[in-house]
Amino acid sequence: MVVYLIFVLLSCTIFFFVSCSNAVDSVSANQPIKDGNTIVSYGETYELGFFSPGKSKNRYLGIWYKKISPCTVVWVANRHTPNTDASGVFEVTTDRILLIHSGISIGNRSVIWSSNSTILSVNPVAQLLDTGNLVVWDESSNKENPIWQSFDYPGDTFLPGMKFGKDLITGRERYLTSWKSPDDPSVGEYKLWLDTNGYPQIFVVKGLVRHARLGPWNGVGFRGFALENTNPILYAEFTVNDKEIYYGVKLKSSVILRRVMMNDGNPRQLNWIERTQEWVMYGNIVVDSCSYYGRCGPYGICSIELPPCSCMEGFEPRVSEDWNGGDWSLGCQRRKPLNCGTRDVFHKISGVKFPDTRRSWYNVTMSLGECEMVCRRNCSCTAYANVDIRNGGSGCLLWFDDLMDITEYEDQQELYIRLASSELAGGSSFNKKKEVLTVMLSVSSAALLLSAVAYACRKKMKTPHKKGRGENENEPFVGSRPHTLVKDQSSVQIENLDEVPFLSMYQIVNTDNFKIDNKIGEGGFGPVYKGVLEYGKVIAVKRLSETSQQGLDEFQNEVICIAKLQHRNLVKLLGYCIHGNERILVYEYMENKSLDHFCLQHPDLLSSSYFADEDRGSMLDWPQRFHIIHGIAQGILYLHQDSRLQIIHRNLKAGNILLDSEMNPKISDFGLARKFVGQDDMAKTKKVVGTYGYVSPEYAVHGCFSIKSDVFSFGVIVLEIVSGKKNREFSHEAHSDNLLGHAWRLYKENKSIQLLNASLRNSCVISEVLRSIHIGLLCVQHHAEDRPTMLSVVLMLISEGALPPPKQPAFFTEESHRQVDSVSTLEEYTITLLHAR
Repeated sequence: MVVYLIFVLLSCTIFFFVSCSNAVDSVSANQPIKDGNTIVSYGETYELGFFSPGKSKNRYLGIWYKKISPCTVVWVANRHTPNTDASGVFEVTTDRILLIHSGISIGNRSVIWSSNSTILSVNPVAQLLDTGNLVVWDESSNKENPIWQSFDYPGDTFLPGMKFGKDLITGRERYLTSWKSPDDPSVGEYKLWLDTNGYPQIFVVKGLVRHARLGPWNGVGFRGFALENTNPILYAEFTVNDKEIYYGVKLKSSVILRRVMMNDGNPRQLNWIERTQEWVMYGNIVVDSCSYYGRCGPYGICSIELPPCSCMEGFEPRVSEDWNGGDWSLGCQRRKPLNCGTRDVFHKISGVKFPDTRRSWYNVTMSLGECEMVCRRNCSCTAYANVDIRNGGSGCLLWFDDLMDITEYEDQQELYIRLASSELAGGSSFNKKKEVLTVMLSVSSAALLLSAVAYACRKKMKTPHKKGRGENENEPFVGSRPHTLVKDQSSVQIENLDEVPFLSMYQIVNTDNFKIDNKIGEGGFGPVYKGVLEYGKVIAVKRLSETSQQGLDEFQNEVICIAKLQHRNLVKLLGYCIHGNERILVYEYMENKSLDHFCLQHPDLLSSSYFADEDRGSMLDWPQRFHIIHGIAQGILYLHQDSRLQIIHRNLKAGNILLDSEMNPKISDFGLARKFVGQDDMAKTKKVVGTYGYVSPEYAVHGCFSIKSDVFSFGVIVLEIVSGKKNREFSHEAHSDNLLGHAWRLYKENKSIQLLNASLRNSCVISEVLRSIHIGLLCVQHHAEDRPTMLSVVLMLISEGALPPPKQPAFFTEESHRQVDSVSTLEEYTITLLHAR
């Protein structure tokens, strides 16, 4: 009996210690970690818990090296929302997955941070791996597919095993952002980012201004990053496919290293030396003055020798006086113009970091000879090269713009520059003298012309505008970046404006000069023009008009919001301009205008010459429309849940959904957007803004708005996409219902498919159509609490499960619309009608 008791006791003891050892690196639901407690990875490499950085007394949840002193943090959860005391608690939940809250008692708790995963879990477990990755699994699922992981949301530190790049399916980008200071882990000025426009390359950016660049991938490493190409302790990998583009490193030996985006703008690799117990800088990306982006301008080559800048062969300084005076930013220009076709030659150079590849094209299977043929046939092609140096070189890379940011670099890859044949063949002295004379005359004429244009523009800028809206009318035509706006004679500070490039009025006027022929639209903000920047980038320019009902608040909101929002389904803000009374926003140009132009029928516009008398509603088939619905939903979900700023858009409508060249939707117009905290927060305003037909009832009647207001607008857009009809302009011979009422009527009669536009019958998938209509009706239900969240909408769109029955929609008859119209006449409920910008 005694032996039996000893056996049982020993078994229980072993089970207890095994259980504890298994649980030391993980946390499941109902196992909160309080401030002061930690979990440690299996190999005791990393530790997770609450900490205070530097001299700060704020508390953050972070991951640091377990056995390295002083504490070296590699990841922080609540970077922007610290706890001010030691009452923080970290736990795993089934709805938000990971949660940090403060407060001793349950009634006093407030949410500080949540992971907001889009995948729900029944039995979630958070585990700290020995790679430094905090992952969340479902105990019943495959551990190779985590629900959430910290490696998808890096801070300032890149660790071996991370993916650095872009997920092409979800649009998520993984990049490094510096801390504000050693005492403040919130996002600082600098970002290390993989740019996937053109051939992928890595930039250090300050806001949206490029600070430094690593050349494109050459099969072994990134050109311009010698540390990587010769590194004996790790090897780099670069993956490009239709699902993702990312860069990563794997260790060759058991060393401890990290790459950090420092708050001074210099990314560094630091190695831990066990013998001396210190971090040693193994390499620095920005190592000399040539590492800074575009120092020598277009077609200039930077060298560590003095002077640092020289022109490529066949090129000369664009402005000799500036060049000789040490200002190389304007770069170089061709000595002889191109003839195009077979009359041009390609000059081979080597030993340089390849130029900026944002305006490039590549094919990984083409030979170098095929690459030359493609470039020769295209007069816009300025240079070509192979992509991969492995196995003698393969793949084709073409440039279609001025060659920018070229640096001397030990690299055997060859770059072929397009030159006029006479440039290398030479010519008679008479011809050379004639060319010099021609150049001198051309430069003189151009100088006179530019002087005249500058004078005219300066005079135009000095013309008085409406009083009370501007700044000093005599400010310089090309000035420094302004820091304040003036509103009613008082300064209004715009915070974080450095995140968006400032464009001078000179650049804007040279872009499009606000010609009537370039005007592409008119919105509540003002007219919109098409323009082209100096380097060939096509843009859309929005100019605040004097009669606009919008003003400085909306302008500031637009600049700040879009600067902090990065998603494939949101429009990109490329820059802004403040000059005198002028307020100008510059966006990426959308070739296919807005959704209502292509998807909704406008009786007064169907005869437009742009569409050659063709019904635009038939130009988008069902697969394209379903793709657009998905994209809009993903964009709104990002705004509500996954972005740096949680945003309620407040003006979602078909006219504010822009379409790029591949018909991908881009949400635009953030002038009325508002930040919020918490998923169900409700705000109230005395000034209701938006567009009839898209505004939710609680907002239109009571001035109350929340994320469910955006959900209502999304539902209207979905029903418009399916039917090809606008909600407010819909009419039916049998009743006076608007589009929502008509869709509700058909649903109750089990005839929802009749809502489908006739032009889509041959391309539609009936199950997708019916599901879209059902989801649209769920989104436009009268009461906000009945509407789903955008997370639920996205899940319903991609799943095939049963949907809950919708309740009666809001504003489903014209009579109810008239009731809302009557409310809008009251001073406290003014609805500002805004049109597509």
